[in-house]
Amino acid sequence: MVMPLSLLEKSIDKRLSLLLKDGRVLEGKLSGYDEYMNMVLDETVECTITNDERRLGNVVLRGNNVVSIAIL
Repeated sequence: MVMPLSLLEKSIDKRLSLLLKDGRVLEGKLSGYDEYMNMVLDETVECTITNDERRLGNVVLRGNNVVSIAIL
């Protein structure tokens, strides 16, 4: 099993897909994180079930909102 902080360490400057507690999916390039899994994403896009995209740009995301992380 891959530990979340190990995955984030390997994922700096790579694109991630994040599933959030409220069901939203964010995709963006990881530019930073801390020990609480708070993350800074660049070029972030919110993807919806209907395949609509909303460009968010730079996002600071609190770690306790993340359900799963996938490298794109």
